[in-house]
Amino acid sequence: QVQLVESGGGLVQAGGSLRLSCAASGLTFRTSAMAWFRQTPGKEREFAAAISWSGGSTYDTDAVKGRFTISRDNAKNTVYLQMNSLRPEDTAVYYCAARRGPVVGNYDYWGQGTQVTVSS
Repeated sequence: QVQLVESGGGLVQAGGSLRLSCAASGLTFRTSAMAWFRQTPGKEREFAAAISWSGGSTYDTDAVKGRFTISRDNAKNTVYLQMNSLRPEDTAVYYCAARRGPVVGNYDYWGQGTQVTVSS
């Protein structure tokens, strides 16, 4: 059974930083592309960042470019999202996602999410 458990969310002031973690189990993590998505009430879930199996390729959306960094530690089966220069519009539930394959694309497994709230 695949499990993705996010942690690291919380309340932070605008301009601050948070690091989200996602611990994966039940899948071959080192061959799985991973991603972070986020969702606010009343809106569809949106892509934030993704990383290939080796970490050699990363992708992010324009809304977070230059502020968020995705990384992974295959020895720890964990993917991270370092979020700097946070803005109130970054407030959302952040979800970790995993794909049954090494390169980014559609995702097969999802975590339960962690709330990030940025105050102005």
